[in-house]
Amino acid sequence: MNIELFFQYIVAGITYGAIYSIVAIGFNIIYNTTGIINFAQGEFVMIGGMTAVTLHSFFPLPYAILLAVIITMIAGALIEIIFIRWLVNPSVLRMIIITIGISILLREAALYIWGEKVRGLPYFTGTSVSSLSIGGVHVSPQVLWVIGISAVIVVALNLFFSYTMPGRQMRACASNRDAARLCGVSASNMITLSFVLSAGIGALAGCVVSPITYVQYESGTGLAIKGFTVAILGGLGNSMAAVAAGLILGILESLSIWVMPTAYKDVISISILLLMLFVKPSGLFGSKEAASLKEF
Repeated sequence: MNIELFFQYIVAGITYGAIYSIVAIGFNIIYNTTGIINFAQGEFVMIGGMTAVTLHSFFPLPYAILLAVIITMIAGALIEIIFIRWLVNPSVLRMIIITIGISILLREAALYIWGEKVRGLPYFTGTSVSSLSIGGVHVSPQVLWVIGISAVIVVALNLFFSYTMPGRQMRACASNRDAARLCGVSASNMITLSFVLSAGIGALAGCVVSPITYVQYESGTGLAIKGFTVAILGGLGNSMAAVAAGLILGILESLSIWVMPTAYKDVISISILLLMLFVKPSGLFGSKEAASLKEF
């Protein structure tokens, strides 16, 4: 394999790694505030992409994406209010089963609304055949959109949690929910906000990647597995580490094509997930506290 093809695989790995990172960040936002592992996170990505495709028939692309993100955020809030808020001290196992059930409901609802057809948005700039040549490596303009928006999301979230009152309140709930309540913080509202943010980030990811990967009703399941793997690999609850872990997983998957058929690419992520759970459950960058799932 020549050096140009090697770097082409690296670019592809970075692109998919950025996608996995966004999904993992959605996992971490909800986990940090609630202790919940939301296995419906992948469905937020799918709903965002599918909704944007439908709305694009009536609105220009930027408005279609904006409305799709807003609709998915509303759906995230409704899911928390209907399925999560009324629970009192649920066990981790119960929450896992509930979020898996929500994932199945959302997937079947998407099948009913959109059918089995694979859909995708047009490229934000350029076309599917246009590309930029950087040092002999061909890069699609949409890849730059994926990487750029991923970077913006990470920076915006850091600023949100560091310098805004809602962000600090969410961090307070993550640190000690009872103490946050005593200080006048509405924990239930912060939990709802975490679902809203997570859904919005997932929807934006679904919109930006749909021109490359396309979306259909069951595309969220695979992304949920990859996002969860990245969250575990980086250290559950550590969103910054999720970026590094996502890039690691994406590049490993891309380079795995050297030694195995493309159909076996998912073996990499599952193997990494199992290895981390057995060897270092806290993740590469996580603390020991992240190794055990918290309860409410």
